[in-house]
Amino acid sequence: MTGKPTYQRPMLVRHQAGLMNKLSRVAGMRPLTEIDGVPVAALVERFGSPLFVFSERSIVSRHRELRDALSVRLPKARLAWSYKTNYLDAVCKVMHREGSLAEVVSEMELDKALRQVAGTEIIFNGPYKPEGALEKAFRAGARVHLDHFDELARAEAVARRLGLAPKVALRINMSLPGITPWSRFGFNLESGQALDAVRRLRAGGVLQLAGLHAHVGTFVQDVDAYRQEARKLSELANLLAREHGVMVEWIDLGGGFASNNTLHAQYLPGEQVTPSFAQYAEAIAEGLAALALPPGREPTIFLETGRALVDEAGSLVTTVHATKRLTDGRRALILDAGVNSLFTAFWYRHDVVPAQPFAGTPEPTILYGPLCMAIDVVRDQLLFPPLSPGDRIVVRNVGAYNVTQWMQFITDRPAVVLVSRTGEAALMRRRESVETLLAQEEVPAWLA
Repeated sequence: MTGKPTYQRPMLVRHQAGLMNKLSRVAGMRPLTEIDGVPVAALVERFGSPLFVFSERSIVSRHRELRDALSVRLPKARLAWSYKTNYLDAVCKVMHREGSLAEVVSEMELDKALRQVAGTEIIFNGPYKPEGALEKAFRAGARVHLDHFDELARAEAVARRLGLAPKVALRINMSLPGITPWSRFGFNLESGQALDAVRRLRAGGVLQLAGLHAHVGTFVQDVDAYRQEARKLSELANLLAREHGVMVEWIDLGGGFASNNTLHAQYLPGEQVTPSFAQYAEAIAEGLAALALPPGREPTIFLETGRALVDEAGSLVTTVHATKRLTDGRRALILDAGVNSLFTAFWYRHDVVPAQPFAGTPEPTILYGPLCMAIDVVRDQLLFPPLSPGDRIVVRNVGAYNVTQWMQFITDRPAVVLVSRTGEAALMRRRESVETLLAQEEVPAWLA
């Protein structure tokens, strides 16, 4: 019989209006049609898709929330913006305008920071500081945190050559209950290595020991880790004052505060388990209560918070290129943005919402990027409404690390836009093109 429709096997999909956890039912999904009052459709029309969009309002709000939480308990606390988290000039400028120092971990980041702030407003961390970088940092008056004995000797040689006696800090690693020790970085406290470094530095007679620094980890949701870290550094500062006559001028507690993202291995949503800034601040203050330095000699406390300040400020707008049905019954959406741009998809179950009104029954869906790689999964196992090619999706809480760890791989890197507190949108970074790549390439003469 001609014209007979092709048989299609029927498929039953369980209707799931929401998922349950031990606390409540997940709230119904709503479209995100605007970012800080600017229509998503207008942003894509002007700047293209995919597109990173940052909210200046969110950055400022989070920065002030943390600053205020610290100031209630720690009047001499200061924030130092972690450049590796997001070193776009515009983002750094907002942080510095709000009062943050710059915390850098490479000569490249040092060069970027020196374009924005005075050298005395820079903290230079990291395990790799060549002589040229140390010379640049010492001349500028940056706070250099020494990571190992070879670096200590190298810093002495540079300072001696320059005729300077710079103030430096020692990075300390330590054992904390429930926290994997980062023994790769710094001098170990429990083994006595940290005190060996103190004695070695003072015997050199070139560098001035003025600070202590530690960093307990990344995405740390246990505030007690900061309480214990602050207590151990306080006790070390007391010992330095008592037995070595060294009064530290600053204690740097590093970063590592968790954002409201949800880790892949995490059961409850991030916003339900991530501590507040007030909880982190209270734990730090309790640990620092162990300080026994003379009145008026209390050290400045630095925090290098990055992820928790900027993650929620960033969104990735991406467009549905195609839909398909997988053999296991799940629907798949193929997007124009993948893990080469959204590196944190390997860590988080990012919040994903449509950017336009939708209808239909949500069903198990997987979101793929455009790469010809099996690992290009933006989001796996989520209930999502039916969308069509050309529809937009917003991936939220992507402001940390993506625009520093992204890769130029298979596709060009997208543009990055900032939306001001008054609703104005402007470029922070242009979209890449083939010309961007070719500008860095050379063809050997014999192939030309």
